[in-house]
Amino acid sequence: MRVGLGQFDATVGDLAGNTAKIRDIYKQALGAGVDLLAFPELAVCGYPPEDLLFKKHFIKDNRLAVEKIAADCPEITIIVGFADSYKGDTYNCAAVLQKGKITKIYRKCLLPNFSVFDEQRYFRPGDEPVVIKVKDLNVALTICFDIWDIKWLGNFLKGVGKIHLITNISASPFHVGKIKKREEIISQCAKEFNCAVSYCNLIGGQDELIFDGRSMFADSKGKIVTKAKAFDEDLLIAETTVSNNESVQVKPLQPAAEQPKDMLDEIYQALVLGTKDYTLKNGFEKIMLGVSGGVDSAVTAAIAVDAIGAENVVCITMPSRFNSPDTIKDAKQLAENLGTELLTIPIEPMLTQYHKELEKVPGWDDKGIAYENLQARIRGIILMSLSNQFGSLVLTTGNKSETSVGYTTLYGDSAGGFAVIKDVPKTIIYKLAEHINKIKGREIIPADVITRPPSAELKPNQKDTDSLPDYDLLDKILKGYVEEDKSAQQLIESGLPKDVVYDVIRMVDRNEYKRRLCPPGIKITPKAFGKDRRLPITNRYGA
Repeated sequence: MRVGLGQFDATVGDLAGNTAKIRDIYKQALGAGVDLLAFPELAVCGYPPEDLLFKKHFIKDNRLAVEKIAADCPEITIIVGFADSYKGDTYNCAAVLQKGKITKIYRKCLLPNFSVFDEQRYFRPGDEPVVIKVKDLNVALTICFDIWDIKWLGNFLKGVGKIHLITNISASPFHVGKIKKREEIISQCAKEFNCAVSYCNLIGGQDELIFDGRSMFADSKGKIVTKAKAFDEDLLIAETTVSNNESVQVKPLQPAAEQPKDMLDEIYQALVLGTKDYTLKNGFEKIMLGVSGGVDSAVTAAIAVDAIGAENVVCITMPSRFNSPDTIKDAKQLAENLGTELLTIPIEPMLTQYHKELEKVPGWDDKGIAYENLQARIRGIILMSLSNQFGSLVLTTGNKSETSVGYTTLYGDSAGGFAVIKDVPKTIIYKLAEHINKIKGREIIPADVITRPPSAELKPNQKDTDSLPDYDLLDKILKGYVEEDKSAQQLIESGLPKDVVYDVIRMVDRNEYKRRLCPPGIKITPKAFGKDRRLPITNRYGA
């Protein structure tokens, strides 16, 4: 049996666009002699559709789209994900399409309701297995989380007879390290049931989530035999055969797809795809961002250029008297290296005028943090005004370390439409800067940008370390507190300095309100701010 896994970049709600991609992949599969073609979880409507699932007409249109796919693609057995209504409830489904019709429907049983998943809010769990026969092989259908509990799956499939292939259609979001866990689960599943496993995953960016594809096949010994492209559309094809001893072999029919070389390569590809999809899927053609001569804006600008092209990115430098000649020079050099347009809009005249008017208010001065934040807010006004005028998407440039502790100005540097590096710790930002120069084979981000001590440059001789711990220490505390939910006591017992731990936790907790008002950003860690981490703003619980 020749099996094809059609991973593609679905857009939530774009039923016509998604089904057009499904038909195009079907044509390729037909030409390649595929017998069974699988598409990802909720491929027809995109994942996650969220509260669109409460609209009855949306569910109806899902069904109509699947029926149209069946009619247009009659010559191959197809498994495709969609949302459907059954006896008054909504289900996450896999339709089996054969000879122009929907012949069977499998309803997902295990509905994840943790991290970024809210499936129990929308779906009822199914309770019946579906096994189909293709070319004399028995194929069991599963959807995503169904195979992550092997013991449950064993009980669920008990009594269905010999299974030669478990097909799993999935919309599994990316984070660093996730691919290893997936491979472990798929390998374990194959060995447990002594069958092959075909796993078809979604790709693309959907708001905060990135889907990395990397669909794969495992043979009955649990070996991952072949894997599709990462962060790109692909049709992965393999031949499955059953030997005399009932083991199932998998033979790839294409050269191995290139995979990310390391963690940094994986993160960078995810950020580029997320930026590209958020920009284009939301109807933007151009990107604008402020560049300061610092490493965060430099990395963000490089990502933007790789996402939609240098000709569609405008860098804006907005110096004041506090910006050093070195950072001003590096901002210009960065834009030149990237090949983007650069606008220079000095903020000193506006700052002077704002200060002159505000001085009329008793107690206002230019000595404190309010005056520093005023500069950031002037820059935010400039960026958003230009966005308003020209219809460009403004990218913010705050990293996870700063976002965690509130080291950002509300309505200032946090003003924008998309926060590309919102979930990237500062220590990783520096490594990404070096990675960008390495993969480009030349200096894109000036060396001084990477080696210079970071500064907001909102007052004379300012350094980030005036307000924050060293980033190496800060990121260790944040990883423990934010991503691993460790208590202050646990962090201190691990050897981290007590006073710093309590200071950082206090900053994280009291800045929840800022994070709620920041734009969405790409998730790359196991726990990101936003859907992943939901804490009350009004909160007196201590760590």
